[in-house]
Amino acid sequence: MSGPASRKLPVPPRERKPALAALAVLLILGGALATTLLVLRSGDRVSAIRITQQIGAGQQFTADALEEVQVADTGVDFVSWSQREQVLDSFAAVTILPGTLLTNAMGVKESAELGPGRAMVGLALKPGQMPSGLRDGDRVQVVYVPARGSADESRVLAQNALVHSVGERGRTGAGGQVTVIVDTQVSPVVVRYASSGEIAVAELPGAR
Repeated sequence: MSGPASRKLPVPPRERKPALAALAVLLILGGALATTLLVLRSGDRVSAIRITQQIGAGQQFTADALEEVQVADTGVDFVSWSQREQVLDSFAAVTILPGTLLTNAMGVKESAELGPGRAMVGLALKPGQMPSGLRDGDRVQVVYVPARGSADESRVLAQNALVHSVGERGRTGAGGQVTVIVDTQVSPVVVRYASSGEIAVAELPGAR
């Protein structure tokens, strides 16, 4: 049967779009290149400084608290190990916990804790006058605890003192030598009561 109805309509030739094909190829190549760069970049390592001991805000960095580690170069401003001498001349801006990778924002050139108007006071504390586990950089209240039979009442002499250092413990493991930083206005009172064994310290875990 022949006629107009039996004739198939001609199919137009498929239009080629070379511009879109080229764009797709470029996108594929670009994605592959970006992936390759990320893989290569993740393999780049830089020398950084990791903190090994707690350093309280205002404390000076010490050589024993620094160690060299190799970390991925992610663009974070980690302090390079080659800058450790400058770090030793600076102070912690915040309390830094062990295992922290040091960044530039964590250090300052001057310490308000060790500046004018502040004094270091050494305390020889007995068991029961200091908490166990007290460390350098902790914050404590320095409390006057009157001897038995005294009419005085306990009172806080320093509300938020920085523990500069903790010495060796006594034989029982509780008590020992502690150096704290307090205002010069209260340091004479702290020294007087410390000499008579009427000082205790209470840790402030939330004050970092």
